[in-house]
Amino acid sequence: MNVIYLGLVSFFADISAEMVYPIIPLYLTAAFGATPVLIGIIEGIAESLASLLKVFSGYFTDRYKKKKPVAFIGYSTGILYKLVLILAGSWSGILGARAIDRIGKGIRTAPRDVMVSECAQEGSAGKVFGIHKSLDMAGSALGILIAWLLMRNTVGAVEYKQIFAISIIPAVLSLVMFLKIKEKKVICPPMEREPFWKNIKNLDGRLKLYLVAAFLFTLGNSSNTFLLLRAKSVGFSDASVILLYFIYNISASALAIPAGKRSDKVGRKRVLVAGYIVFGIVYFGFAIVTGKSFMIALFILYGVYTAMIAGVERAFISEAAPKNLKGTMLGLHSTIVSIALLPASVIAGILWTTFGARVPFIFGGCMSFLAAGLLLFLLNPPGPSAENVK
Repeated sequence: MNVIYLGLVSFFADISAEMVYPIIPLYLTAAFGATPVLIGIIEGIAESLASLLKVFSGYFTDRYKKKKPVAFIGYSTGILYKLVLILAGSWSGILGARAIDRIGKGIRTAPRDVMVSECAQEGSAGKVFGIHKSLDMAGSALGILIAWLLMRNTVGAVEYKQIFAISIIPAVLSLVMFLKIKEKKVICPPMEREPFWKNIKNLDGRLKLYLVAAFLFTLGNSSNTFLLLRAKSVGFSDASVILLYFIYNISASALAIPAGKRSDKVGRKRVLVAGYIVFGIVYFGFAIVTGKSFMIALFILYGVYTAMIAGVERAFISEAAPKNLKGTMLGLHSTIVSIALLPASVIAGILWTTFGARVPFIFGGCMSFLAAGLLLFLLNPPGPSAENVK
């Protein structure tokens, strides 16, 4: 049952987060006149400020075996995030709020993913991570739907702040769900501790290659705020843009479990490569889209990509990593992705402003195909320690 309770923690946390996230670029534009470049800088800085915390959070989890308390601290920052948003009077205040939110995510991600991996029996990690991701994305979808319902008549900063205040309620419910989680106790014999970076040198080559591919991919995978701005540029209203984000999350939630099961059956590599290819197709679609029907289809397909990647890559990392470094490797992956998000978002903002809305999506599509090629041609079949990564 732990995987269900962990999924419900993410479910309520994501209701709270996604009531806010898709309206941040709209709020920045409406209240403070922010440009795409400024929005990209805010998102990039917020992600990067939290990046180092992710690997150290994972290392702390591995060393002290305190997964539940660390994850709880990370999720509790969701309440502080909303309070700062309400009080913010400038774009710098929004930056501070986003930094708090990303720091919380940096703290909680690795210990939570380790707890999810411990729920899996041999050969079922894809299914277990798929269940968690499905509940996670279902919460995102519900949060977005609530935001859309609240925003239909929203015209000013006061109404935005009312949504921020309401979003605190599911954040509190997320913390309540922690009472149901039973942390798996791991007793380790006394041993000399080495800095985690010394152990990283001895990692499985396939895991190192995937981390490189993930970094390159993320350089072209800018913040989702640019997808929302692109939708607005082809004629969608603020409320309709949020509804598009709802459709994306529904798609990802519905397909996360089937994608995870598929990776258990055919191997992580095939699903990951296919997911990167789907992302590339989606981004090239965003570059050329002119009609609303095409835009709706792209958001649905974007959900397919998320379902194929988000849970499956965590299953791959948890299986390929040494048992005593599982949290560290999950955290290191999140750190690498977060580091890449700063230049990715800044690059996207500059390309958008300088060359137009199509160019950042062409760049992102090319980087995705590059990452897919690396995995397709260089990721070797697994050894006996990672049977499911084909």
